[in-house]
Amino acid sequence: MLVQVKENQPSLLRIIERISRTDTALSSSESFDDKKRSREESRKVDVFDASPTLENTDWDGLIVRVIKVTRATLVRRAKDRSWELRFDISFYVCSAPITARKAADAIRGHWSIENRNHYVRDVAMLEDASRIRKNPGIFARVRSFALNILRANGENNISQAMWHNVLDITRPLNYRFM
Repeated sequence: MLVQVKENQPSLLRIIERISRTDTALSSSESFDDKKRSREESRKVDVFDASPTLENTDWDGLIVRVIKVTRATLVRRAKDRSWELRFDISFYVCSAPITARKAADAIRGHWSIENRNHYVRDVAMLEDASRIRKNPGIFARVRSFALNILRANGENNISQAMWHNVLDITRPLNYRFM
């Protein structure tokens, strides 16, 4: 289990912030993404042993590693073409021993799911604009089901595939559902 810790867990957040300030990292990993969508981002991931500090607490045995992700992002403003520098620190906890490289990959992998699934459901399927108020979860599952069918049949551009399917009703009837 790998979970981000935010302000809704204030006592745990204070403990893991202290661990990251006072303890030596077990492993570290750095990466850099340049000029994707007018932004450059460098990330540093540090992994700390949580066991000694969390002994005799409610978290003893549940949290094995503390992960600190430090991001520095340069974002280009469209209005005046200037660059704005942003800093961000996020904390995660993990229930298993993990290296900084694996933690970085897992955290980045979460965002690929966000971009590949939730973004497409919102933009192509207009999920956020939906006015459905009774049982909206059922319709969210139907959208996910439709998205999975499209992807399983090799569709990469979901908006375009949906448009072609509206124009030719025989097209979606030829999809595989396995």
